[in-house]
Amino acid sequence: MLGFLIRLLPFWVREPLLIVLGSVLGVRIMYLAVHDHDRIAAGLGTVFLVFTAIRVHMVVRALRARRHPSPPTSADGDGDGDGGGGGDGGGGRVAVDVVTQPPAQPRADAPEKEPNAWGQAAAAVAVFGALAVALWAAPRFMPSTDNTPQAPSCSDGSHEELPKAYKDSPRPVTGEELCKALNRPDLAELLGTPGETATSVSSTNNTAPLTAEKVAQPEATVTFDTYTVNFSATYNKLSIDQSVKLMKFGDETDVRTLTVLGRPAVLSSAHTMKFEIDLGSSGSGGPVEEGPLARSVSVAMDRDDRGGYCDVTVWSTSGTLPDDSVLLDIVETVLPGIPERPNGPAAEAP
Repeated sequence: MLGFLIRLLPFWVREPLLIVLGSVLGVRIMYLAVHDHDRIAAGLGTVFLVFTAIRVHMVVRALRARRHPSPPTSADGDGDGDGGGGGDGGGGRVAVDVVTQPPAQPRADAPEKEPNAWGQAAAAVAVFGALAVALWAAPRFMPSTDNTPQAPSCSDGSHEELPKAYKDSPRPVTGEELCKALNRPDLAELLGTPGETATSVSSTNNTAPLTAEKVAQPEATVTFDTYTVNFSATYNKLSIDQSVKLMKFGDETDVRTLTVLGRPAVLSSAHTMKFEIDLGSSGSGGPVEEGPLARSVSVAMDRDDRGGYCDVTVWSTSGTLPDDSVLLDIVETVLPGIPERPNGPAAEAP
């Protein structure tokens, strides 16, 4: 359809248009081919340039034809217009009539002088050269494209309905809000791996187990090649002081109490769980095993430790862990983005 419309255009509109398009595309593709060492692109660019050269040649021939039109021939095929059918008129004599006429005056309706064909060709070559220089120099003066991999976004565009626990007043934070607080541009630098970019980001609006969906427990996870960081919030009545007492009966190790941003906090370590899922025909998985060690810091929801806490946990598949100072730096950076628990009755305990 586009080719049909182009053929409908007048010659002196169609051909310059095709020359401009062919030259721009050809030079640009050739530049990319040289820059990327792509032979296929080089062949395609050559096709465009040859196509353009043919069009330029056609335009030059048309200009020459308009400037030097062919002499018209007589009706009987005699090109010299003497009406004798031959050079001597058939009688062996040559008659020459000399008619004296005044010098021809230029006619008012005489056509204007056509532009020089070679000048047109030179101008076309100059335009192509200018385009080539502009395309070659543009990357040197334009800002370079940042090819650094971009971190995944927290929001996936879906809006799931929140459980009833998130409809309390004041409303608990959501997993997406935790994710936005955690998925910071400087998170990898805080972890001590500044050259890494997050490989995956996720968030959920969970509720605490065994609470009949009455206790909100949102969480967000950001995964790097070296470390994985989890940020969660639990809106129950369990204080940090009570949590420390429970840790004595659990499998937590290296427990240390401290204060973070003026709130009671506790550092502890525990092993993650490792399990495998078989996606084959059987659909079964292996047994649950002990995973790598994880280091966590739990911080009270408010300065008075009236119940509820935020957890920041870091682990790695290799089993290595950053220093506690790194973990505390992350907490002090992301925790201000989560509002403290306001005064009022705490959520129902499990």
